[in-house]
Amino acid sequence: MFRKAAVTTVSNGSYLQGQANGKLPSMDSGQPAQEGKVVLKKKVTLLRGISIIIGTIIGAGIFISPKGILKNTGSVGMSLTVWTACGILSLFGALCYAELGTCIKKSGGHYTYILEAFGPLPAFVRVWVELLIIRPAATAVISLAFGRYILEPFFMQCEIPELAIKLITAVGITLVMVLNSTSVSWSARIQIFLTFCKLVAILIIIVPGVIQLIKGETQHFKNAFAGNDASVMGLPLAFYSGMYAYSGWFYLNFVTEEVENPEKNIPLAICISMIIVTVGYVLTNVAYFTTISAGELLLSKAVAVTFAERLMGNFSLAVPVFVALSCFGSMNGGIFAVSRMFFVASREGHLPEILSMIHVRKHTPLPAVIVLHPLTMIMLFNGDLYSLLNFLSFARWLFIGLVVAGLIYLRYKRPDMPRPFKVPLFIPALFSFTCLFMVALSLYSDPVNTGIGFAITLTGVPAYYLFIVWDKKPKWFRKLLGK
Repeated sequence: MFRKAAVTTVSNGSYLQGQANGKLPSMDSGQPAQEGKVVLKKKVTLLRGISIIIGTIIGAGIFISPKGILKNTGSVGMSLTVWTACGILSLFGALCYAELGTCIKKSGGHYTYILEAFGPLPAFVRVWVELLIIRPAATAVISLAFGRYILEPFFMQCEIPELAIKLITAVGITLVMVLNSTSVSWSARIQIFLTFCKLVAILIIIVPGVIQLIKGETQHFKNAFAGNDASVMGLPLAFYSGMYAYSGWFYLNFVTEEVENPEKNIPLAICISMIIVTVGYVLTNVAYFTTISAGELLLSKAVAVTFAERLMGNFSLAVPVFVALSCFGSMNGGIFAVSRMFFVASREGHLPEILSMIHVRKHTPLPAVIVLHPLTMIMLFNGDLYSLLNFLSFARWLFIGLVVAGLIYLRYKRPDMPRPFKVPLFIPALFSFTCLFMVALSLYSDPVNTGIGFAITLTGVPAYYLFIVWDKKPKWFRKLLGK
């Protein structure tokens, strides 16, 4: 039913077909790579793993608009509580992925774990939606933030032209694609540098905030839980915003085969990263409230810029640059990780065979990286990006909840599976319930957009039977799929 992917490489800029009877060996399979065959190398160290997670989680949101949580909670105290709770909940989810990453040592993240636990159909639907809509739209959105803030210092006195933003955004996207196609080592090194820049940017906000607290600037924390009462639907929406701000903790699992000593480094990288991000996010929000009232924060278009203008004078010009670097780091980390999902899905026969090819000299999954470029450009110049993300944000949590439920299922289905790192059962049970509860609430609170997203996701079912199951395809159709 499923084709067996042939080993393929890229040599001197042209594609070569490998031996038809050979399958690209998994890094944990124990199979030696036969002569003439190319595999992705283990180049992701502990430090690089931490930089992938932190660098992908921390995007523009914490610097631009943390007001979504404040708006839906109604008070300063409740918003800080939700930021903390979302950090702890995200840590629970990350620990579940740490267990999965140490017992299933294959790249691919969500796709691989769903395939292992529930079979090919839901796994195909996951990678189908990711390739066609979620990843191009998400990359375009974070890239637009990069374009806007890299141009901000040049347009201080006037509005930035939309065409200029889109053109510089297109350059940024292309640069990230070229970087990830050229060298794993350099993309990882740049990710470490950009992660350092993000942490410096957060410290630039936290340190003056702490100084303000020492000076006694605590007026905005008095009666912290007083204010507009949070509605029954407001709190779930606040959690939705918070979980989105923390999303990215799962990206290291997309590159498991390239991680050195994954049994040790995956859990360590995840725990260290989540602690740093949670503490950083909470302290950053505390710092904002030392200088900006709740009402002013809700009116601000970019909270970090407003904060810097009040406390730092001319130095506030540096903040948009740090925001742009932060966005670039999220773009780089996301493309580096998700391209591995497409690579693995192609290796399993769920995507065209060309996506499982590796450049013979650079050892990068070149086609799996560049396949995103045209789709992202189409989204950038023609798509209603924010509507697409609203349609499909529920799909991310639906499949993440399914993955963590799969961990529980695998505990009973395959109890003898080696588990170097194991979490208490209540952690995956609580996290998967929370994810599915958020999905159910989104169906209730926004049935139109969520229904459209659900319909888009379901298109993966007929696509699965058309492209994968149907054996009697015409010759031209098989050739199109690379079979």
